[in-house]
Amino acid sequence: MIRIDRGVFIVWIVLRFGLDELLLSGFKNPWLKLLSRVLTVGRNLRAPRGERLRLALESLGPVFVKFGQVLSTRRDLLPEDISDELAKLQDQVPPFPSHQAVAMIEKAFGKKLDEMFSHFEQTPVASASIAQVHFARLRNTKGEPEREVAVKVLRPGMLKVIDKDLDLMRNMAVWLERLSSDGKRLKPREVVAEFDKHLHDELDLVREASNAAQLRRNMEGLNLVLIPEMVWEFCSPNVLVMERMYGIPISQIETLRNAGVNIPQLAKDGVTLFFTQVFRDGFFHADMHPGNIQVSTSPATFGRYVSLDFGIVGTLTQVDKDYLAQNFTAFFRRDYKRVAELHIESGWVPENTRVDELEAAIRAVCEPYFDRPLKEISLGMVLLRLFQTSRRFQVEIQPQLVLLQKTLLNIEGLGRQLDPELDLWSTAKPFLEKWMLEQMGPQKFWQQLKTEAPRFAKLFPELPRLVHAYLQRDHSAERTELLRLLEAQRRSHQTLQAILLLALGFMAGIVITAMLSVWSMAT
Repeated sequence: MIRIDRGVFIVWIVLRFGLDELLLSGFKNPWLKLLSRVLTVGRNLRAPRGERLRLALESLGPVFVKFGQVLSTRRDLLPEDISDELAKLQDQVPPFPSHQAVAMIEKAFGKKLDEMFSHFEQTPVASASIAQVHFARLRNTKGEPEREVAVKVLRPGMLKVIDKDLDLMRNMAVWLERLSSDGKRLKPREVVAEFDKHLHDELDLVREASNAAQLRRNMEGLNLVLIPEMVWEFCSPNVLVMERMYGIPISQIETLRNAGVNIPQLAKDGVTLFFTQVFRDGFFHADMHPGNIQVSTSPATFGRYVSLDFGIVGTLTQVDKDYLAQNFTAFFRRDYKRVAELHIESGWVPENTRVDELEAAIRAVCEPYFDRPLKEISLGMVLLRLFQTSRRFQVEIQPQLVLLQKTLLNIEGLGRQLDPELDLWSTAKPFLEKWMLEQMGPQKFWQQLKTEAPRFAKLFPELPRLVHAYLQRDHSAERTELLRLLEAQRRSHQTLQAILLLALGFMAGIVITAMLSVWSMAT
């Protein structure tokens, strides 16, 4: 019954915002196009299609808002106007009652609230579609100073709501793929599956805590970012307790400037931080929008970034990093043919794609940017144009690189908001050149040699025994096979010799006959 009610509500929202017209207008069938025009009679649908879609998703609730946020990153699939509008989706929703949060905390750890915390703020400091956060003070029974913490609590009943809405999305994706002319290219079922994975990852707060711990270890010694320490004894899938962080939201630029923060340096540090996480570690914070970033004003850590919310992280394998290194090298050399070849070799485009056509398309995207001042170059715009080009060649965009693209756009937008003169390429280029040398140069060879050294050290002492064992083996079968091959080769050689002798004899006969004929004519 609940599913039917939810389905009816979704249909009403679809009709209210004219999403039926948006969908039907994309069909090639003339009857469906006529139906779309009939359905618009009497409805005010003058608002742009992207705006109507965004408002509809906001009306459908947190799960659909999250879906729209994920969908906004797939600029390789969606028109630019829709992608831009979906990127405006905000995650702020009314908080759920505090007594429910307290009940979930007590159930998760089997203790009363005052046994764990000496102080707990009933009013949440932040509320989003998946969880809300309360500040608290952790009770310490060992006589040490009490710790200021932040307590993140999942919304009650989220898993059931999400599973029901995902089921509806899967059904809608199947119908869209069957009926729409763009259905197969848009890959709605794959998009929903990708969203399903991200959403369920966010629902596991232990996973988020482990992501934060890994990033914290990776960033040690960099002195650019602060990441909260997890209180592991109070971490569960539904409740997460972490160190409380203090800072000014990065969107409050004037406040930061008044506090004495060097804004241009802050923008450059953000670029360095991003490229370090991506290319050095292959493990990066993939949800770096302004709501998740603050700036520390404490004397000991003044001007450092404060990262929050680690539900979504991106990872790159060594194969991914090698591929990116080769692509960057080719781009810097303007070797567009090599870029095209790399796309074909990686299987991102169909095998029958012509290298020269793909090369020409990539050149048309990238070449105009190289002849402009570096501060006018936008990596984000280059990526967007490449994704638009990818539609023509049916490029398969890899999920891990979509996250990378989304995060790069966030970083570039944030950097230019902090410092409009930010030169992303000149800031990143020294780092990228150093990284590419490490990936492809002698340092990489030496590093791999050191990595493999323990295996070699274990293998070397065993070599005499392995050689002795090999020599003691019965090689009669191998010798028989080798003799058979040699015999076959000998026969083939004899046959070839006979053919050559016959050919030479035939040629000699022709020559002798010709000479005799000439001699007889002469006499």
